[in-house]
Amino acid sequence: MRVPEHAAYAAAERAVLDAEERRRADAFVRTPDRDRYRVAHVALRRLLGGYLATEPRSVELTREPCPGCGGPHGRPAVPGAPLHFSLSHAGDLVLLAFAPVPVGADVEEVPGERTVTEVASALHPGERAELAALPAAGRPFAFARCWTRKEAYLKGTGTGLSEDPAATYVGAGPSPARLAGWALTDIPALPGYAAACAVRGTRPRLTAADGGG
Repeated sequence: MRVPEHAAYAAAERAVLDAEERRRADAFVRTPDRDRYRVAHVALRRLLGGYLATEPRSVELTREPCPGCGGPHGRPAVPGAPLHFSLSHAGDLVLLAFAPVPVGADVEEVPGERTVTEVASALHPGERAELAALPAAGRPFAFARCWTRKEAYLKGTGTGLSEDPAATYVGAGPSPARLAGWALTDIPALPGYAAACAVRGTRPRLTAADGGG
């Protein structure tokens, strides 16, 4: 969803957020950052409330233990609920995904060539080779496509970027790599953005995903 189209509604509905969410929203100095956070979290609570047949403000959110270290920074979750979700936002877009199995979603703005040059070294060797084979003008989008796939997968597994981004090959080419036990899919997004979703299983079984509507 596009943040500017929902910012006024999210501001009016801030009461559905819990105290910590309101504190974090109010802590943003820049209005666009505050709007983005509120839109994302109001939408998340509204949709979770709808799926779980409960009041949005009553939805309890927690973090599962990290599979890597056991710390309290794994996948976000609703305790005891038969529903998994993932939230991502970048620029003017918010992306939400829901599924009956672990799911991860990510949206990113396409970076400049300088950023690609500086960060590409963190990717898997195969992904670095794919980027290097492209014309310079084609690398930023390919990098963003690769990075969203990687983030979506790592959010789905719950490890996040505590796992070395070079460890798992997701691909920088037109089609995502095949990952054992996961379905990795590119999601259409507005120009200047890339988005992806990872669902545990053999094919995507999304309940809802919104990258640009």
